[in-house]
Amino acid sequence: MATLQDFRDERIRKLEEIKKLGINPYPANSGRTIMAAEATKSFEKLQGRTETVVGRIKSIRKFGKLAFIVVEDFSGSLQLFIRDGEIGNVNPENGELGIKQLNLLDTGDFVEAIGEIIKTQTGEISIGVKTLRLLAKSLRPMPLQHEEFSDKEERLRRRYIDINVNKDVRDRFVRRSKFWQATRQFLLDHDFIEINTPVLEHTTGGADANPFVTHMDALSQDFYLRISQELPLKRLIGAGYERVFDIGPRFRNEGIDEEHLPEHISMESYAAYQDHEDGMKFYEAMIKYVANETWGTLQFERDGLKVDLDQDWPRISYADIMREKFDVDVFNPDSKQLKKILTESKVEFDKNANDSRLLDGVWKLIRRQSAGPFWLINEPVEISPLAKCDPQDSRVTQRFHPIILGTELGNGFSELNDPVDQLARFVEQQKMRDDGDNEAMMLDIDFVEMLEYGMPPTCGWGSSERNFWLLEGVSGREGVPFPHMRHEISDVTREIYKDVKL
Repeated sequence: MATLQDFRDERIRKLEEIKKLGINPYPANSGRTIMAAEATKSFEKLQGRTETVVGRIKSIRKFGKLAFIVVEDFSGSLQLFIRDGEIGNVNPENGELGIKQLNLLDTGDFVEAIGEIIKTQTGEISIGVKTLRLLAKSLRPMPLQHEEFSDKEERLRRRYIDINVNKDVRDRFVRRSKFWQATRQFLLDHDFIEINTPVLEHTTGGADANPFVTHMDALSQDFYLRISQELPLKRLIGAGYERVFDIGPRFRNEGIDEEHLPEHISMESYAAYQDHEDGMKFYEAMIKYVANETWGTLQFERDGLKVDLDQDWPRISYADIMREKFDVDVFNPDSKQLKKILTESKVEFDKNANDSRLLDGVWKLIRRQSAGPFWLINEPVEISPLAKCDPQDSRVTQRFHPIILGTELGNGFSELNDPVDQLARFVEQQKMRDDGDNEAMMLDIDFVEMLEYGMPPTCGWGSSERNFWLLEGVSGREGVPFPHMRHEISDVTREIYKDVKL
């Protein structure tokens, strides 16, 4: 049975023959005039016209003086009909192949074909080829069917193959692009300005997360990869911008699971002179808009939970739902009770975790069983260090989370703009960090200084591509093109490049 090495050796041999003919197997230019799908869809209008198509070879059939090659571009596939006497002879100067050189082509090669749009005797819409050029020689055979490339580990490691053979994966990342396009467009349509913020920060904050640390030689200082865009964007609000947002990567040095990846795309936006009430109305509309633009529906299902976003979302108090489900008093938490609940639910937790972390663990038990949609509101001050207190109840903050299909699809609040209050909360967070909580926020004194110059009332919002993964119905690793994995090199590749230090 032929091995990958055997196939590659044969293709190398063909590559050398092509070079001996004086043909460049990797030219820079091509001249496509039409996509493959357009030739099929608009055949009545295009019949008889000479067009140029390009694509990857999916199959080759040769019968004496006739040959049929199916090529595929991003739009679809199209047949090339080749007849001896109609296709030109080999022309090295222009890189053109004749019918005798078809045996030098393989599936996976990229070609360019010029000819009339016709129908064959069997009714197949085709290009009647007059000129055929090789655009790129493939040295490894591409699997032709999903069944030939279905191992999850291999699929994630060699995504370029996965996308080629699994069209549902290819289409997923088109939807991912639409998801962020729709998000950006909604904000731009509502007068937000997109301003990119630094990825490298002296002090990182804006979320509970363990940061990555790197070193900048030019300044001889350690920097953190940002865990959030929050604090720089709020500095911009203090600078005088009234509506700003940033879409880009953030980094959290934590585990990989269905809902979390250490690197992922996120969005944060801030609007001056708005509060949490304005925010809930605005971001509910945005989530609905983005879902409809991306998937064309507002009804979703995952893991046995069903949700219909097409409604006014109710609001549920954090304290009320914790009391209702587990009889927990979030304002006077009992550590023993919280640990007992988590233990009985078989949830792992740090035995030294503080009450805020334990409360969050219990809340997640409720969240995972909640289809939604609803807004979770009135979270305690202790777990919301950047949110403004509710003037009616100083124990809680004006913070809001949308709960959909067992997940928090965002985080928003009336931003804290009291520098004295903010400093006190930072000091408390820094104490937690000094006591061993690596996810607690750092004290950012520069941000406190900005607040002392003044920042207007502001509503902030942050969300990530976890929203896309959830509504798409996939895990985080399936939801990004190139998930992080342990670096490995296959034995076949090591053998092929045995003279190269890998």
